[in-house]
Formats: sequence, structure tokens, C-alpha cells
Amino acid sequence: MNGQERKHIKKGSKVLIVLKKDQKSGKFTEGVVKDILTRSSFHPHGIKVRLENGKVGRVKEIK
Repeated sequence: MNGQERKHIKKGSKVLIVLKKDQKSGKFTEGVVKDILTRSSFHPHGIKVRLENGKVGRVKEIK
């Protein structure tokens, strides 16, 4: 499932995100959602989240 819709992402979900520094390379970082930062219900590039390890990025895939 992709990470464009906020309703599919919950705190504690395991996700793959793309960090700002990795946007050009498209490298994914795996982690568990701590906070959902995007307020809107949809974002074309993925909902922005903070992982439990403190990293922030846009969700590309929900595990």
C-alpha cells in the first residue's frame, strides 16, 4: 500500500520512508511511525511522518 492517504497510516505502523536527503536517489529507510506530521488527508508525494528513531520523511510504502 502506498503512503499518499493519511487514513492508511497509524502510529505504530511499519513503513518505508524517503528522507529529504535521499529524494534524488530514492533510497528507503524502514521504521515504525511515532508521529504523523502531514495534516491533510492526502499528499501526492506521501504523508510526512516521524519515525521512533527520530528520522523524518515521506511514506512510500506501508508494510
